[in-house]
Order: sequence, then structure tokens, then C-alpha cells
Amino acid sequence: MQQIFNFILKNSNRLLFLLLLGISLVLTIQSHSYHRSKAVTSANFITGGVYERIHNVQEYLNLKTQNEQLAKENAYLKKMLFNAKDSSGIVVRDSLKGYGNINIVQAKVIKNSYNVKENYLTLDAGTKAGIKPDMGVVNSLGIIGIVEHTSKNYATVISILNVKSEINARIKKSNHFGTLRWDGKNTGYVQLIDVPRLANVRKGDTIVTGNESVTFPPNINIGVIDKIYTDKETNYFTLNIRLFNDMTNLGHVYVLENYERKEIEELEAKTEVKNE
Repeated sequence: MQQIFNFILKNSNRLLFLLLLGISLVLTIQSHSYHRSKAVTSANFITGGVYERIHNVQEYLNLKTQNEQLAKENAYLKKMLFNAKDSSGIVVRDSLKGYGNINIVQAKVIKNSYNVKENYLTLDAGTKAGIKPDMGVVNSLGIIGIVEHTSKNYATVISILNVKSEINARIKKSNHFGTLRWDGKNTGYVQLIDVPRLANVRKGDTIVTGNESVTFPPNINIGVIDKIYTDKETNYFTLNIRLFNDMTNLGHVYVLENYERKEIEELEAKTEVKNE
């Protein structure tokens, strides 16, 4: 306390000057509208800048929540597209069951391998969210892979960058189709094999999922033709496909359930038995 008194006594002249200056400024501002408006404007500018910075920090901290909400909204729209007659799209954990023939569960990739021959992903959703083996996995850019195993809260996915992966795909501008595989070399490319030589293919043509798959709805984007090869032994085309997806950088994904899959597979099984 004594130090405070000593400070006041030592700087009494300066403190008195600052006090009188403050009083004079207050009186000037109150008695003149111009000065008052300037003071208010300056105060608003300062507080506005402070509030803006606080808001920016809050927005940054809320990015995770906003991203989750956007993913849910995106999933809803994609589900509507998937269940349209001409689908080119994708939808939400538990929120849209019963809508059309395709149900979609939103999930996030928590582990992703892409530097070996047999690559897998791990999702943060499992049987509790309705995910089952053999369900297709996509994101906003195209296909990702197929669910292999599930637990209560997690699922593993066979990536399209897996040499064991085989998916029915076709050339978008025609009905010529083939089998989508990966040669284990480049993470940005997969191959569409066994495409008939009758098919009119050109570099830049879009490749989408085919009509024969019960895992994926038709017309989901995969990539574009980068190179065309002819297999001299089979006389079929092998197409090198540049993926729309960056398989090394995956976040939110959508897991697809085809409600009619079981019925289709049971019917096809009966037909195969009859033809044996």
C-alpha cells in the first residue's frame, strides 16, 4: 500500500494532468455533436474489430460441427439423387431409412492405406449405424470401395486400390462395360478390363458404375479414360482410368445399402441352380 501512495505522490502532476485531460475530453464530446459522433464511430470501430476477431475464432472452433452438418445435408441430397431414375449421386446415418431403394449411412475415414498391393480403409461407423459387409462406399467425387468386415462401431473397407477388388463399370456414353481392377502401381489410376473392341472409346470419356452391380447404384462417377490398350491375346480393350478421387486424401464418405439386393441375389441363385 505504501508503494502505491509513493507512486501517486511521485507522479501526482502527471496523474492530475491526465485526469484534467480526460475530463476536458468528456466535456468536449458531450457538448459538441461532431466530436460525439466521431467518438462513437471510433468506439464502434474498435469494438467491431474485437467482435469480428472473436467471431472468427468461434467459427474456427466450430468448423468440425459445421463440416458434420454439411456432410449430413450432402448425404440427404445424394440419397435423393441415387433414388432418382437417372442417378449420379449418393446419404445419412439413420436419418433416411425407408426412402427409395437405397439407404445411405454417413461415416468418416479414420484410417486409410494406399501404398501396398492390398489397401484397406477403416470407418468410424459399424453395425450400430446399419453398416453391413458388401455395402458400397462412395464420397462426393466417386466410388471408394466395398465394406468387408464390421464391428459394432467400426467397419473395414476394401479400397478400389486393392488388387483383389473387382467392380462392374461401364463407359458413360454407351452401355459397354467391363471389370474395374487395380494393377497395384499408381494410386491415381485404375484399369477397366475386358471392354469389347466394338466399343467406341476415346481418351477423356467418363467411366461410371455399371447396371449389373447390386453393390453400387448405376452412374456413380469413377474417372476418365487416360490411355487405351488392346490385349492381343483376347482382343479386348484395357482402359487406364484416371480417378476423380484422390485416394490418398479421404474424409467423409457414404455407405450404400441396396434394399433390393437380397431379393436379386436369391432370384439369381435360383436361376443358376436351375441351369446347372
